Amino acid sequence: MRGSEYGELGVDVRKRGIEVFERILDTVSPHTFCPVVGDPTLRGSGVALHSDGAGSKPLQAYLHWKETGDFRWFEGLARDVIAMNLDDLVCLGPLEPLGFVDYIALNSGRIPKTKLLSSLAFGFRKCLNWLRRGGLNVPFLGGETADLPDQIRILDISGAMGGRVKLSKLVRGEKIGPEDVIIGLRSGGRARYERGENSGVMCNGITLARYVLMRGEYTRKYPELVDVGKRYRGRFFFDEYSDELGMTVGEAILSPTRIFAPVVLEMIEELEDGVKGLIHNTGGGLTKCLRVGKNVLYEKNDLPDPDPIFTLIQREGRIEWREMFEVFNMGVGFEVIVERDVAEEALSISDRFGLEGRVIGRCEKNKGGNKVIIRSKLGDFEWVR
Repeated sequence: MRGSEYGELGVDVRKRGIEVFERILDTVSPHTFCPVVGDPTLRGSGVALHSDGAGSKPLQAYLHWKETGDFRWFEGLARDVIAMNLDDLVCLGPLEPLGFVDYIALNSGRIPKTKLLSSLAFGFRKCLNWLRRGGLNVPFLGGETADLPDQIRILDISGAMGGRVKLSKLVRGEKIGPEDVIIGLRSGGRARYERGENSGVMCNGITLARYVLMRGEYTRKYPELVDVGKRYRGRFFFDEYSDELGMTVGEAILSPTRIFAPVVLEMIEELEDGVKGLIHNTGGGLTKCLRVGKNVLYEKNDLPDPDPIFTLIQREGRIEWREMFEVFNMGVGFEVIVERDVAEEALSISDRFGLEGRVIGRCEKNKGGNKVIIRSKLGDFEWVR
């Protein structure tokens, strides 16, 4: 087996080292997707604060802007940041959002700051208004814009979101057990509440996607896109249409992250205690569930075929399938662990939203920690934590 392609680009998908922070976490439930603490002002409630960003998608948007002069390429990054924070927090259960702040660090010598910020502000406003119309009010509380030419080559966009949840309704993951099933919600395609087709890539693995798909000449034109000594090695122009993808290759990489919160919150409300665990498949791909629950075996033996963007990345980069499952969501953006007898009801809820869902596996007890087994036509793989 070859070494990790992602690792050779300087990215550690397993995030080794963060355990030093896990030891000092203040949390009332160590097995939930996000840490949560007791609300000091409201008895019986918990508060969580989550921070995440758009990864290296801003660099792809920068390439599109450099080639076209169109600042609208940056708008979708706002939705990426909101989605990455909101859908992680929703993994706690019936969430009441308390507020969202952004953090934008840039090298204004490379990007006109005012025009960039106008594009991002439009994107934030559009996404938050859409959530509000759907009954999910996320107040925007400003943020920070930092000019850091000595530290930032181009641009970084992230944010933080706070939320409150009743502790009695917290989806703790501690009761996941035998006979529970895993429902996978698709990351690609088009849900009824979306305006266009989505490649499904979300926000993780973008560095790997850029390097194996984009043409090397882009790094000669814009050396700020890559680390010293590295270059793009793909064969595609950013605006090259692909019949396989149904969009241009650049559009597929920049497809805004799907927001699963409306669907998941509906499931929680209707299924109540039938929902045992919630996992947003971001960094870590289909191994993300390793952090939820205790002594759980997650067996995924009926996964959907990966969306075309993932097969394209694998083929062009000659990446081992094991690494693909660990880096990318592979077409399953969110997982809902439910009791077997409410699985059909859960699927009917996702169907109402036009979001494809399916039972992709089951749970069992496991001795000595959490374990994931993937059995697929692309190979059988396992991971432990």
